[in-house]
Amino acid sequence: DFYRPLGLNRLEAGLDASGKPVGIKHQLTSKSITQVLFGLPKKTLDPFMVEAQVAPYSIPNTTHDLIIHDYGFRPGYLRAVSHTMNCFANESFMDELAAAAGADPVAYRLSLLQGKENERFVAVLKLAAEKAGWGRKLPKGRGLGVALMEGYGTYMAQVAEISMSGGDVKVHKVTVACDCGHMVNPGIVEQQLESGIIYGLSHALYSENTVEKGRIVQSNFNDFRVLRQNESPVIDITLVKSSEKPGGTGEPSTSLIGAAVGNAIFAASGKRVRSMPLVKGLKSA
Repeated sequence: DFYRPLGLNRLEAGLDASGKPVGIKHQLTSKSITQVLFGLPKKTLDPFMVEAQVAPYSIPNTTHDLIIHDYGFRPGYLRAVSHTMNCFANESFMDELAAAAGADPVAYRLSLLQGKENERFVAVLKLAAEKAGWGRKLPKGRGLGVALMEGYGTYMAQVAEISMSGGDVKVHKVTVACDCGHMVNPGIVEQQLESGIIYGLSHALYSENTVEKGRIVQSNFNDFRVLRQNESPVIDITLVKSSEKPGGTGEPSTSLIGAAVGNAIFAASGKRVRSMPLVKGLKSA
């Protein structure tokens, strides 16, 4: 396959006296896969670059910029396309805002999810937090991190529980609350969510391509690390019964796990990792 896209997100926000954002700016640059593979005209907005760039939170003033940048390698679609990059940026940044406001990350998000249009977000966030035991006292070096997103008509929250020893990260458990609308086969839905999380954890923690003298160094799974069976976390999934139209479940769970684990790393260590793979980014944090 082709290489997954490189992406760079830059976010800025201003907070009022209560710690809530009065304005947010999100700049995104990457290469357009759609332009390369399907001939999207230049200077055209690529919808597959801006998925999940607009977060669900109620913020009075927002601006979103997209810059298409050709970095020389032919990209292909990563699972969940641009949701994965943009959710990592948004949900990591939301945790940073909560920290700046001195607020609990879950409570901070809930305070910004006002109105009937956000009811499904609120429901999955509260459910995931409850099931994960959010707020309980954890041993030193252990932390919980949360992430929230809508993708392909599916509303989802994830809470990751991790521990740290030196520069190593162990993901013990991922708690998922998912509202994907009406389900035909809940068992298949669970399988899709589990596989998406395992796949996403590989990329979030370890997998990367490096370039030397214009060539990719990695050649196979001996030097392109993926999650092993003995490293896989317990995955606890709660599916919300719903009569809403069915949403997709093959991809969204991949997108939240990087932000959830990154936020858990901050909770456990006080170190903020702003790039994936997280284990590599942790060394420079």
